[in-house]
Amino acid sequence: MKPTVSIAAAGALLCACAGAGPKPPAAGGETPNPLMTASVLPYEYPPFDRIDDTHYLPAFEAGMAQQLADMRAIAANPAPPTFDNTVVAMERSGVLLNRVSNVFFSRASAHTNDAIQAIQSELAPRLAAHADAILLDAALFARVEALYQARDGLELDAESARLLERRYRDFVRAGAQLSDEAKAQLRHINAELSALTTRFQQNLLKDGNSAALLIEERAELDGLPPDAIATAAAAAAARGHDGQWLLTLQLPTLQPALAQLKHRSVRERLYRASITRANRDNEFDNKAVLLRIVALRAQRAALLGYADHASYVLEERTARSKAAVNRMLAELAPAAIANARAEAAALQALIDAEGGDFTLAPWDWAYYAEQLRRQRYDFDESELRPYLELERVLQDGVFYMARQLYGLSFVERKDLPVYHPDVRVFEVFDDHGAALGLFLTDYFARPSKRGGAWMNSLVGQSALLGSRPVVTNTLNVPKPPAGEPVLLTFDEVNTMFHEFGHALHGLFSNVTYPYFSGTAVPRDFVEYPSQVHEMWVTDAAVLQHYARHYRTGEPMPRALVDKVLAAQAFNQGFATTEYLAAALLDQAWHQLPEGAAVADVPAFEAAALERAGVAMDGILPRYRSTYFNHVFAGGYAAGYYSYIWSEVLDADTVEWFRDNGGLQRRNGEHFRRSLLSRGGSRDAMTLFREFRGRDPRIEPLLARRGLGTATGG
Repeated sequence: MKPTVSIAAAGALLCACAGAGPKPPAAGGETPNPLMTASVLPYEYPPFDRIDDTHYLPAFEAGMAQQLADMRAIAANPAPPTFDNTVVAMERSGVLLNRVSNVFFSRASAHTNDAIQAIQSELAPRLAAHADAILLDAALFARVEALYQARDGLELDAESARLLERRYRDFVRAGAQLSDEAKAQLRHINAELSALTTRFQQNLLKDGNSAALLIEERAELDGLPPDAIATAAAAAAARGHDGQWLLTLQLPTLQPALAQLKHRSVRERLYRASITRANRDNEFDNKAVLLRIVALRAQRAALLGYADHASYVLEERTARSKAAVNRMLAELAPAAIANARAEAAALQALIDAEGGDFTLAPWDWAYYAEQLRRQRYDFDESELRPYLELERVLQDGVFYMARQLYGLSFVERKDLPVYHPDVRVFEVFDDHGAALGLFLTDYFARPSKRGGAWMNSLVGQSALLGSRPVVTNTLNVPKPPAGEPVLLTFDEVNTMFHEFGHALHGLFSNVTYPYFSGTAVPRDFVEYPSQVHEMWVTDAAVLQHYARHYRTGEPMPRALVDKVLAAQAFNQGFATTEYLAAALLDQAWHQLPEGAAVADVPAFEAAALERAGVAMDGILPRYRSTYFNHVFAGGYAAGYYSYIWSEVLDADTVEWFRDNGGLQRRNGEHFRRSLLSRGGSRDAMTLFREFRGRDPRIEPLLARRGLGTATGG
């Protein structure tokens, strides 16, 4: 998942570029602020060793002042508007603000502290006001509008014409055509929303840390592998609980340890800790926060002329409308829930056969699904982990795939400073030795990092600006004690390949304007290239290369590989249902019209799931509302459906790769040239058709998820 740094509802205003405004003031004291000037390190890589928390706020203030001066100069230009003196000039504005934003928000998500959180809370409404000052500027909009109306006679190349169109749309969708009174109301809404989404994220981080499950008796961890127990002991010791064990919480509802813990009471405690995050009526409770976010989003949509927030958002997505999204989710739900019910019946039968005198509960599902998998396919997930050591997966899996498919090579740069000791930096080269950019990995969980996994851009590619990409991949893999191997789950390997797909989207960017750089594509398209790269996890040539025992170096036995492949459709009723439940919940919140009153968050959730036909006792949504960071603090509001929407394109693309010989350079070059390198410079579905040669088909997705018929497996 790629998080966005949103400073307004509409648009990419912060451009990595050279502004024409006043020079930023020097930082106070004897030490100059390293954020005030372009980094002299390769690729303008941030000088993390010289940046401290006191540098951010002065740099933000100077950056906002500089960009406003740039924009006012464009608006006041006495010369008639031209594409160069207006639209290109806007692309060149805001260098300082973009620089500090990229660094600060990467730190705020990956390695925060009290000082950074305080700055974030102060900045949120100020950045929203800054964006509004630009997008609601009547004189600036008049110049853009004049160019837009005359666009057919400007003889612009395709990318420039698209940039003009997008800039015009950004102004209109941000409220540039509203009355002064309505603009004032919009400014207030945007400022409050920025503060609330920041608060939601910070509440979740703090309450998630405090909700971690402390275990006092080692016997209660029966079933966990030794390395997981050692990791729990280290986590407890780090928080001052020597001799105990701490099960920290990952972002989704279902926690990995639930598949292994034998004690049902411990599973229940862990599950309840997970589903009550930011919903415990304490100082970090998010219920009131999210209700206010929903209300304000609906109010803003109405002000801008839309029925609801979903209608506003989806107009700019490849889906185009909430009707299209609702239709797709409704088509998938019946088969998913039918499969899930069959799976639940099989799990209950297993419980009964073992003499269990209880009904399958949500905290039982993962544990008994693993037992059933073991029965049906003669293996369990723990058998895989000795063959999935992190460094080998990275070097001989992820990097090997990139070398075979795209001709890339990676050289670690230990000379470049990092924001945390766990971060690593790699320089990326094309097959002819040309330097492409920098790739950072930050794989380990810590209390200062928000949950989940994502890609960020520290420097975006742009031919106009002569900038090359610097991108990051961030995960939350539990870190074992020093000296112990980092053994991954199969899901964590999948996540590494997925996030690397986002990284390639950024690294391969070859566009003129920063507005279109890298992953600057519609939200329901951005997951598509990353999901395609998950196919290489189980590709025979790639899997054989990285899946080797961490002690002996022996490859994963072919019989075990075959079992893994055979079990891929196992439990897909559950997986699809929990995902659809979250996507449907997102739409339920954001299809509420202005003035809709919701008094009880859990009751709203239950009613929405029942209405959509996905309510099931054993399966809660992948994210419940109070910890649904994607939609209440990230960029996925009314857009969580994007993963399954993108998976339609992904499954169809995987079929293309397989039909054309799989892991071959000519296939990688076609994907890179026709799609990955284009960023947002062309319509997303046009790019897909240029790659695939036709519109997508849904059949490959249905086959992948086993949704053609209801089965128990």
